Amino acid sequence: MLLNRVLRYSYKSFPVQYQSYAFYSNKPPTVAVVLSGCGVYDGTEIHEAAAVLSHLSREGAEPLCFAPDIPQLHVVDHTKGQPAENQIRGVLTESARIARGYIQSLSSLQASMADAVVFPGGFGAAKNLSDWAIKGPDCAVNEDVARVLKEFHKDKKPIALCCIAPVLAAKVLSDIKITVGQMDKGTGKWPYAGTIDQLKSLGVHVELKNVNEISFDSKNLIITTPAFMYDGKFHEISDGIGLMIKKLMNVVDGQRK
Repeated sequence: MLLNRVLRYSYKSFPVQYQSYAFYSNKPPTVAVVLSGCGVYDGTEIHEAAAVLSHLSREGAEPLCFAPDIPQLHVVDHTKGQPAENQIRGVLTESARIARGYIQSLSSLQASMADAVVFPGGFGAAKNLSDWAIKGPDCAVNEDVARVLKEFHKDKKPIALCCIAPVLAAKVLSDIKITVGQMDKGTGKWPYAGTIDQLKSLGVHVELKNVNEISFDSKNLIITTPAFMYDGKFHEISDGIGLMIKKLMNVVDGQRK
C-alpha cells in the first residue's frame, strides 16, 4: 500500500490538495522549495531542507517541492566524501526522497503558483543548480533556477536562501544584499569563508552574520542565513533557518493582507 501511495503521488502526479493555494487569499500561503538532490556533498543538505519544511509548516504555510529534472554532476559516497564510480543519479529523483514523493519538475514552477520561494543549501546548489563549485564567480546558473529567481523577484515575492544557495541570487539578480556567514579569523568554524570575497568580486553587498542571524534585503525581499556555512550543531542550523522562515512569512503575510 505504501508503494502504491508513493507511485500515485510521484512528481508526475502532484497532489491536488497542494496546488493553487496562492490564488485564494482564504487558503494557507504556499511556498515553493527548490531542492538540488539528496545529500550534502552532491545534493541538498538534508537537515537544512528538513528545517525549512518544518518551520514552514509551523508558520502555517504549505510547502511545494520542486527540483530540476537533470542528472547530478556526480554521486558522492558520503561515507568517504569521495565521488562514487560508475553511478548516475537524477536531481529530481533524488530530491523526491526529501519531499516524500510530493515533488514536481522545476520547469513547471511559475511565480503565480506560490507566495514565496526558498532554496536550501548543500553542494547541490553549487554543483547541480549551478556550477559554482567548479567555476566560482564565473559560474553559470541552471536556466530554470535563473528563470524562477527572476520571476519571483519581478513579482515582488520574497526569496529565501541559506548556506551556499545565496550565490544563485548573486549571479542572477543585481544590486542585492545577502549573507553567507562570517570571516573565519582562524577559528575553523567558518570553512567556506572564502565565498565572501568571491561574492564581493561580483559587486554583491555581503553582510557578515552569525549562524543565529539573518540578512534581510528589504529592497529586493531577499532573506538569507548562513546555516551550514558554519560548522555548527544541528539545532543551531535549524534555529537560524527558523528565523529566516519567520521573516519570510512575515513578508508574505504582509503582502496577503
